[in-house]
Amino acid sequence: MPTPEVDWGQVALIVAVLVPSVILHEVSHGVVALWYGDDTAKQAGRLTLNPLRHIDPFGTLLLPALLALSGLGAFGYAKPVPVQPNRLRNPRQ
Repeated sequence: MPTPEVDWGQVALIVAVLVPSVILHEVSHGVVALWYGDDTAKQAGRLTLNPLRHIDPFGTLLLPALLALSGLGAFGYAKPVPVQPNRLRNPRQ
């Protein structure tokens, strides 16, 4: 059974789109928490677009690579931005 060729251009395009999207998503959690009074993410230095601050070695690198190589598609995640709900102004009851 022949091994399928990897289209490295497509891989680069997917990474170039997904990495900034995931980072922006996580930074947005921290910004919204800051708007509502929780500065935990800011104090932790996580309100940055620097990808190194958001990469989870397993969830961002290893898991997607293993799943893609196994032919199961790809799934991954970034480190979650810390939010402390008890520090929010007017938290939900």
